[in-house]
Amino acid sequence: MSAFFLGIDTGTGATKTVLLDSTGRVLVSASAGYPLYQPRNGWAEQEPEDWWQAAVRTVGEVLARGGVRADEIQGIGLTGQMHGLVMLDAAGEVLGRSLIWCDQRTAAECAEINERVGEQRLLEITANPALTGFTAPKILWMRNNRPEVFARCRHMLLPKDFIRFRLTGSFKSEMSDASGTGLLDVANRRWSAEILSKLEVEPEFLPELDESPCVTACVSEAAAGLTGLAAGTPVAGGAGDNAAAAVGNGVVVDGKAFTTIGTSGVIFAHTSKMLLDVASRVHTFCCAVPGQWHVMGVTQGAGLSLKWFRDNFCREEMAEAEGRGIDSYALLDRKAAQVPIGANRLIYLPYLMGERTPHLDPDCRGVFFGLSAIHTKSDLLRAVMEGVSYSLRDGFEIFRGLGVAPTEMTFCGGGAKSPFWQQMFADVYGCPLRTTRSQGDPSIGAAILAAVGTEEYASVEAACQAMVAMDDAMLPDPLRSRRYEDFYAVYRELYPQLKINYRHLARL
Repeated sequence: MSAFFLGIDTGTGATKTVLLDSTGRVLVSASAGYPLYQPRNGWAEQEPEDWWQAAVRTVGEVLARGGVRADEIQGIGLTGQMHGLVMLDAAGEVLGRSLIWCDQRTAAECAEINERVGEQRLLEITANPALTGFTAPKILWMRNNRPEVFARCRHMLLPKDFIRFRLTGSFKSEMSDASGTGLLDVANRRWSAEILSKLEVEPEFLPELDESPCVTACVSEAAAGLTGLAAGTPVAGGAGDNAAAAVGNGVVVDGKAFTTIGTSGVIFAHTSKMLLDVASRVHTFCCAVPGQWHVMGVTQGAGLSLKWFRDNFCREEMAEAEGRGIDSYALLDRKAAQVPIGANRLIYLPYLMGERTPHLDPDCRGVFFGLSAIHTKSDLLRAVMEGVSYSLRDGFEIFRGLGVAPTEMTFCGGGAKSPFWQQMFADVYGCPLRTTRSQGDPSIGAAILAAVGTEEYASVEAACQAMVAMDDAMLPDPLRSRRYEDFYAVYRELYPQLKINYRHLARL
């Protein structure tokens, strides 16, 4: 008799719920969106209640269409956007909108954290610098700017853990999501008493921590009545979105990594050893495998670069694709493929939104370098795709320098729909690339973690081996790889030359 598992992903644009069986087959999924509020430039907020209503709706839809009874759901896993701050009062009522991961209002609070803790000491404990997107500076911002609200706060949760609270009444979290708060002792996998003391954050306001596959609580009678779930259904710890995506892609042992192309791009590698990049170019977080970690680099404007170019310069191609009933990106792939490697000596820097890896620089901006009268739209298109690939290759090189040498890369996200881009990444990395048959998104990883928590499988590794089906690898071509290497070398020289100019431009 097959067991069934739910994965609930509280994303930025929508909540997605999937139903998996014990073989990893996706039976049905549902999604529901909600608004993003930006009351000022650089601010980003969402209503936690919107997340909960989306979870209720999508769980209900999956149960209605999935062909299984609620009491056949063996376990539930949670994932979602990281870093957001949800504050609750003593009665568990939400104290206003959540400041989410892309909110950039906390530069002064990051400076305050560095002053109180010390930049080097912060890096030693949390394995990461103080970043505006992280949770700790959001806590300080609320205390500094909304003291009347902050005074009522008794609980602080991350987005997916707010869904856990509404499902179970439990204030719990897990190591991967906690790693992105700026409050976790990442090596020792516990809240840092030193940082909490220096920042004057009450330890009792933070959730208890478990490992990702551990059962944290069970669905309450009240939540069962709202969702259609069976009361008492176990809810696993789950993971932050990228850590859950790693599980969904089978990246849970040394030597494996994944690249995902969405609006941003991520390169993520599993490591059984705690590693620290002293230059703060990549993040080190606890991963969803108990007692292990991952390193992660981020390109801010990955898929965003391609979408920006398409939306602004490819209206004819979009109209043609619509008329032919095909994906506009597939049509753009064909045009880019007609251009030789190097886009006729044209290089693109994908810094539309500043950058994180390897240049932690909010002032840098996009560049077409080498533009001449011979270049066509197709040249620029290929240059954009190559530039994004080079940017993520930067993260790959940092991994190698840290002693993490991926021998196999999984390709996922929206970019994984493009075989042309997949082959480009294989050639640029010089590493085989594979895709999963289910696309391995975070909701699937969350459901797999529930399968481990309820003892359907003995470990995350065993669950992935049984539940994650891989397509054949796309192998790098040595000749193409050598040609890309020439242009990548030029790409790497450009940012250091432009760094001071970016700063000057930002002041104008």
